[in-house]
Amino acid sequence: MTQEKTKWDAGRFIKTLAYFGVIPFIGSLSGLQQLFKGKAQKEKTPKPQRTGIILVAGATGGVGKRVVKKLLEKNYQVRALVRDSQRAKEILGNKVEIIEGDITISETLNENVMKDISAVICCTGTRVQPVEGDTPNREKYYQGIKFYLPEVVDIPEIVEYKGIQNLVQATRKILKRGTDESLIFDFTQPTQDLKETWGALDDIVMGGASESSIRLVENTGLFSGYVSVANSGGFASVRTRNFDPPIDLTGYTGIDLRIKGDGKRYKFIIRNDPQWDSLSYCYSFDTVYDIWITVRIPFKDLIPVFRAKTVPEAKSFDPSHITSFQLMLSKFEYDGALNPKFEAGIFQMQLEYIKAYGGKILPQFVQISSAGVTRPGRPGINLEEEPPAVRLNDQLGGILTWKLRGEDAIRSSGLTYTIIRPCALTEEPGGKALKFEQGDNIRGKVSREDIAELCLQVLEEPKLSNVTFEVKESYDLGDKEDLEKSISGLKADR
Repeated sequence: MTQEKTKWDAGRFIKTLAYFGVIPFIGSLSGLQQLFKGKAQKEKTPKPQRTGIILVAGATGGVGKRVVKKLLEKNYQVRALVRDSQRAKEILGNKVEIIEGDITISETLNENVMKDISAVICCTGTRVQPVEGDTPNREKYYQGIKFYLPEVVDIPEIVEYKGIQNLVQATRKILKRGTDESLIFDFTQPTQDLKETWGALDDIVMGGASESSIRLVENTGLFSGYVSVANSGGFASVRTRNFDPPIDLTGYTGIDLRIKGDGKRYKFIIRNDPQWDSLSYCYSFDTVYDIWITVRIPFKDLIPVFRAKTVPEAKSFDPSHITSFQLMLSKFEYDGALNPKFEAGIFQMQLEYIKAYGGKILPQFVQISSAGVTRPGRPGINLEEEPPAVRLNDQLGGILTWKLRGEDAIRSSGLTYTIIRPCALTEEPGGKALKFEQGDNIRGKVSREDIAELCLQVLEEPKLSNVTFEVKESYDLGDKEDLEKSISGLKADR
C-alpha cells in the first residue's frame, strides 16, 4: 500500500516552534535558560493559591492595611473596601483596587464591590478613641500595655452585628457555598491571558500535514481543524505554553472538562516537566456527537507516556507541579494500538471550562473578632483579672456582645468561614510563636503583624474551615511551629 504524501509546510513548522519558544534538537527556551542559571537555583514549587479576588473590608485599619500589603506581596488579586478612597490611596498605594463602601450601608455592597471575589477578609471594627481629656499624662497600664480610658465613636450594634450581616449576605450572593472545585480555564469568560496561552501543535513538527487551531467562539473554546495521515502523520492538538509558575493542584482528585464533541475519541495530556519533548500523562476519552458532557479525569488514571509509548516504570503523576495541558486527536492510542474511533478529516470539539475537582474546601469568609466575646456576663468571671475590653464592655456599648452576635451571623450563613479571636493587639514586630486555643479563656497579647500573616495562612488552610479560635503570642521559648502543627488540636464548630 502506497503511503500518502503531501507537501510539507515549513513556514507553519517555524511558526509553531516560535509560538512555544522551542529550539530544534535542543528543546524549550525555558529549559535552556534554566541550564544557564545553574543547578544551584533549584525551582521552588508554589503553594496552592486560590483564584479570584480577595476582598479586604476595613483595609485601612491596623490589621487591614497589613493584610493588604501581605496579599499583594504574595501576588493575590486584592480589592480594598474603604470608607475614604483618598485616604486609602495614601495608606495602601496604587497597586490595590480601592472601592468606597460601608458595611453598615447594605446598598454600598453592590456588584462592583463583590464581583469575582473568591474570599473575604473582614478587619472592620468599632472605632474606639481615648475619652476626651485623657492625655498622655494620665496613662494607664494593663499587663504592661499602655492604654487610655476609651470611648466608642461608632455604634457597636451597627458595626459589629448589622454591618457583618450585610457583608455576609452580599458575600453569599456571589459565593453561595464552599466548593471543592478550582476553575483553571474558563472559556465562557475569555481573558487576554487565556487567548495568549493556547496554541496549535500538530504533526507538522514531525513532517505531517494536519492542521488545527483553538478559537473563542460563542463563549466557548473551539478546538477544530483537519487531521491527515499524509507523510506518516495523524495527529492534531492544542497545547498551553508552560505555566509560570507551575500550577499546584495538591489535594485535588482530578480534572473536569466540560465539552461538546463530534463523537471521536480524544486525549487530555498533562506534563510535570517543562521540557519540550518530555514524559507526559495521558487520558483518552470519548465524546458524544453534539451533546455537552463533563469528562472526569482522575489523576490516578493518568497513563505515563513518552512519544505514544507507555512508560510503566515512570513515577506517578505529581499534581503539585503541572507545567502544561494539551488536547489531542490522534490516529494512535498507546504502544502502536490504533484509536478505534479515528477518522481522518474535519473534526471539532468545544470547551466551556477546565477545572480541578475533589479538593479540600477552603474558608470563604475570614473574620477578625476578639478574644473575650463570650465573657461579659459569664458566671464565675472575675472582672479584675480580665482585660479592659471585658471589664468595660457595658461602657463601650456592649462591643464584645455585638461582636459575638456578628460571629453568630457568620456561623449561620452557610459560607465556609474562619473566625480569629486575637488577644490584645499590639504594634510590636511580628514573627512570634503563636498559641491557639478554644473556649475563650486565654489572655495575653499578639502583634497585628502576626494576625495579618495568619489571615493569609488561613485562606489556604482547609483544616480551618468552619473553625473559631483564640490566639495570642506564645511565651514558650521553643522554635516557632508551622501552622499545621499549631492548629492540630483545634476542632470545627458544631
